[in-house]
Amino acid sequence: MGVDRLFGVVTAETGRRVRVSDNEAGALNAVERKQLDVVRRFGTVGALLLAVGSLGAGAAPVFNPVIRLPVFNLFMRMTTVSLAIGFTGVFMIVVAWIALGTLSRPGRERVVSVPQMARTLVMWIAPLVFTVPSFSRDVYSYLAQSEIVARGMDPYTLGPAQALGVEHPLTQGVPTIWRETPSPYGPLFLTLGKAINWLTGDHVVHGVALHRLLALIGLAMIVWSLPRLAKRFGVSPVSALWLGAANPLVLFHLVVGVHNEALAIGLMLVGFELALTRMAKVTPDGPFPPWQRGELAWYAIGGAVITLGAAVKIPAALALGFLGVMIARRMGGTWKHLFQVAGGLGVVFLVVLTACSFGSGLGYGWVSTLNTASTIKSWLAPMTALGFGAGGLGILMGLGNHTDAAITVARLFGAIIGPLIAAKLLLDSFRWKLRPLTGLGVALGAVLVFGAAVHAWYLLWAALPLAAAAGNTRFRTAAMVISAGLAVVLAPTGGTFDGHIFVLPYAYLAAAITTLAAVAVVWRHLPWPPARRVTAGTP
Repeated sequence: MGVDRLFGVVTAETGRRVRVSDNEAGALNAVERKQLDVVRRFGTVGALLLAVGSLGAGAAPVFNPVIRLPVFNLFMRMTTVSLAIGFTGVFMIVVAWIALGTLSRPGRERVVSVPQMARTLVMWIAPLVFTVPSFSRDVYSYLAQSEIVARGMDPYTLGPAQALGVEHPLTQGVPTIWRETPSPYGPLFLTLGKAINWLTGDHVVHGVALHRLLALIGLAMIVWSLPRLAKRFGVSPVSALWLGAANPLVLFHLVVGVHNEALAIGLMLVGFELALTRMAKVTPDGPFPPWQRGELAWYAIGGAVITLGAAVKIPAALALGFLGVMIARRMGGTWKHLFQVAGGLGVVFLVVLTACSFGSGLGYGWVSTLNTASTIKSWLAPMTALGFGAGGLGILMGLGNHTDAAITVARLFGAIIGPLIAAKLLLDSFRWKLRPLTGLGVALGAVLVFGAAVHAWYLLWAALPLAAAAGNTRFRTAAMVISAGLAVVLAPTGGTFDGHIFVLPYAYLAAAITTLAAVAVVWRHLPWPPARRVTAGTP
């Protein structure tokens, strides 16, 4: 079964637009507008609770300024209570998001409009902007690595401990496992981080605030590009925004967690959209019109913006392959066209990446540190988990402990399987069997899932392109279940709970009871069950 079939995509021709249900659906009626208001407020209350809970349960800096604030510092002394409040916020946001999905479901007679979805997103994000970084401590690594650059040293050969010293306030915020490791991030991101450090110095709170602003700029790019790409690929724009930008994983890990995936994915999607600005609409059988005015320039601009995304985090570079497939198909779809386009985009990629690398003064040293994340052995990574399982089986069979060797072999297979899947998806896209944006999402997912390390926010590399290209109900439901499941499983902290793991069950239970009580209060005002009447042809 092909990937397109799996996702139930309506048509493989990227240029041919299909009916987008938003254009035929009407505006919400009075009852549904009331339901939308309740959903918005429910999610906003959840965001406020997550912000409050983060005061005591978030990944606070070592020198936490909250400790000097009356009343607020109480949350630092009540870890279990703070964690329960944070979990309640997480649960409420997830419930509100699922309810919002009912009102934005493709095929309804009346759906949420794009402006209504955008206003909802703003309401939910506003409190999260003021949260203590949670779910991860990576932002403190960003600050320390950027300070290395600001001091004129090489972040690709030195870790924070060697370059800044273990007593430096920025080093102390970095998780112990990353203090000795060089930076795995691209030159553009570290150059932006260098500017932030010039402005904030060693002030951790101000540095975090500016990195969050950078993440919000990336999120704004995602919000701008998703509905536009969705229209091009025959998907409901409001559904794409719901599954993409309003996804709890986006809110929790890009906004609250301040991950640089926001900027990298934002640039990747914006570049893809810009490149398609003047692309002629074609089908496999043609006709293939001559170049339109400015068409080549937009391909170069889009490719350059995608490369900027790769200069933040390298997975964005994969988008150039699927963009190239679209351009080659538009030219006539022969192998000659494909090689010509590959050469052109290759030049754009090398020029822009070289300008970023040497213009930043960092050179290409970042290429040698791309596998830094492999130092972590996490069960979340399927290939690492397979290695753990094989090693454990060997111990049970009396063959000795060969876990490290098993993990190495499993990761080697993963490093081969992921790119092979991506290559197959590129070929299928070139042969008109698959939408290129769908192929991009699945390819990014395959490369990252079969990689050495997997984190919840890695899923967004696949989820966001697919949100704009795969609007099928089955895919939408599966993506909702996976996103909601990961969102509620991960604790809103940056710690490992060493020595006090027992607090988690109590926090989960308290949050679940509180959330159920809140849902019971507003149940009759939520859009349950989904509307039965839908327009014909619902995908």
